[in-house]
Amino acid sequence: MNKYHHIYEDLLSITSKENVMVDEYLKKHTYTRLGGKADIFVTPGSVKEVQDIIKLANSKEVPFTLLGNGSNLIVRDGGIRGIVMSPKRFSTIKREGNSIVAESGARIIDVSRKALEEQLTGMEFACGIPGTVGGALFMNAGAYGGEVKDVLSHAVVVTKEGELVTLSADKLDLDYRTSNIPDNGYIVLEAHFDLTPGNYQDIKAIMDDLTYKRESKQPLEYPSCGSVFKRPPGYFAGKLIQDSDLQGKGVGGAEVSTKHAGFIVNKNEATASDYIAVIEMVQKTVKEKFGVALEREVKILGEDS
Repeated sequence: MNKYHHIYEDLLSITSKENVMVDEYLKKHTYTRLGGKADIFVTPGSVKEVQDIIKLANSKEVPFTLLGNGSNLIVRDGGIRGIVMSPKRFSTIKREGNSIVAESGARIIDVSRKALEEQLTGMEFACGIPGTVGGALFMNAGAYGGEVKDVLSHAVVVTKEGELVTLSADKLDLDYRTSNIPDNGYIVLEAHFDLTPGNYQDIKAIMDDLTYKRESKQPLEYPSCGSVFKRPPGYFAGKLIQDSDLQGKGVGGAEVSTKHAGFIVNKNEATASDYIAVIEMVQKTVKEKFGVALEREVKILGEDS
């Protein structure tokens, strides 16, 4: 029995039994299909439950980790200690005026589709991003020349003390694949995206084009965490990796994609250790060959087995 099982009953006083899982394998909740167990995996169903769970973790000094849909994340084979919270039950998307309001567990792809349905332009760039709204704000997700900070008006978050606050976009320090959300321990509950009225067919044409580019170039047939590295100034990470002759090279069941060098795929029941070893191999090789230090875009959490 893990050392945090004692808070199970405390959690049942906050949320229902079906929302609390013990020793839950996180590979079931990540795009890479990697990751060991969470001691406690909880999926709260209300804002108050989120606040109460955070306050419980603080009062009991239990480690707390927020996990979106695991699209830009590697969880190590030893899993994550304490409480892991998923916002997957927060998935409402609606229109308010010329804004789309989306809860943190909704997929950012579905936000772009709702914008299309409502004939609002500005979210087209997100039509191929696999993460949640919360994750998109966390890393200021972007693609094809657009990013979250271009359209975000404000967000509703819970602080690490369990307080509910509304923050304007400029208070989140959104920059290239980064924000102050992780440093401040914010849990995003809702995002408001300010968009512009547009023509349905024009918006759809852009989304169709971006979807074609994504599906034709990215290795969507295998589990992966998406683009692994940030774009280094003056270069393209994928081109550097390709020119380093690394495509098809790997460790264990993980390898650099032969379709898109910026991706590492779980080709054959890889472990997180395999995946991380390939990341390090790529960084070392590119540094030696081109003198460029590739910085990870993907986050790594948890403990080694």
